[in-house]
Amino acid sequence: MYWNDTNVYNLRGGETGFDATETKMPSYWNTSFHKICLGMKIDERINFIVLNKQANSLYSLIADGQYLDTSLGRNAWKTLIGPETSLQVKCSKEGFNALSTRNDASKARIGILGNNENDCASCDSRIEFGTGGYHDNSNTCGNEAPGRHIKAMGYILVQ
Repeated sequence: MYWNDTNVYNLRGGETGFDATETKMPSYWNTSFHKICLGMKIDERINFIVLNKQANSLYSLIADGQYLDTSLGRNAWKTLIGPETSLQVKCSKEGFNALSTRNDASKARIGILGNNENDCASCDSRIEFGTGGYHDNSNTCGNEAPGRHIKAMGYILVQ
């Protein structure tokens, strides 16, 4: 569980730019910030959104697994993917550690969940960083929805 510990992963990957090299640097647990820049790269296109959030570190927001909401809104999250995005219109649970109440449904360390039902119990669409669940549990960054499987490379920068 890379999100729950303070172990470095592929430190040299942090020197390669906006490519497909994964890394987890000490800044994850030791850098305070007031803004988070979230980016997704699909093919050669990168889209970014900015989240105003103050914290001691990303680790302090994520590692305990507790839900912490954000208020970017559906349209902002959808710009990460672009026009091919699919996100069901109900639920719209967004933030850190966003989970459906059913264990096999969508979840996101950072992102937004959507559902076709009037609750967040069985969400089956998501735009996310660090995720899993229904339809494709292997898609850890991108967009999952009925008939939509978009995998992305995710970038999380803090300021």
